[in-house]
Amino acid sequence: MNPRKDRNKISPSLTKAKLLEGVTKLCRRDPDLNKIVVTIGPPPMWVRKQGFSTLVYIILEQKVSIVSAKAVYQRLMDVMETPTPQEFLGLSDSELKLIGFSRQKMRYCRLLAESILTGVLDLSALRRMSDDAAHAKLTTMKGIGPWSADVYLLTALRRPDIWPSADIALAAAVQRVKRLRSRPTAEKLEVLGRRWTPWRSVAARLLWHHYLNSPK
Repeated sequence: MNPRKDRNKISPSLTKAKLLEGVTKLCRRDPDLNKIVVTIGPPPMWVRKQGFSTLVYIILEQKVSIVSAKAVYQRLMDVMETPTPQEFLGLSDSELKLIGFSRQKMRYCRLLAESILTGVLDLSALRRMSDDAAHAKLTTMKGIGPWSADVYLLTALRRPDIWPSADIALAAAVQRVKRLRSRPTAEKLEVLGRRWTPWRSVAARLLWHHYLNSPK
């Protein structure tokens, strides 16, 4: 089976019912995933709302800890309850620096805001695109790479078969669950994930669930 073939079609959004359906099917197929569910139960849905603010949050999460990114985003929300492109562009460099934005992430988020306001990026149109098309559109934006696009597709658009193979936590979880001698590279993780098509988003949630509930 070609795991990318179905990505050329528009996948229906993952619902709680579909999540549980996917968990059941994956557990029947893979004893290691089944062990996660038996031990700690099914994973949370982990849904983010679609839009600019979520992409800002995802950019903040790049190459830093979850705790650090959350702290910066919370300070941003203290300034503006739900960040919009217009409001974000109204903040000065010094204000963003005080919030915790690095110069690079400041630039990425400004470019994103400008792209949305000028119509270069239509976030609402992503809902009508296939996985591949939406992923390709997002990665045309400077500062949004494959990992960021995957996370948006998985958590905001709730596509059922997204596999963020560049995710470090996912790689760590796969290493432990599959008892691998070393942490898999992104390339190796991409290959390993094929066994869970067309429920790779559900498999990712299961593995993140395991990671978050394991001793560090």
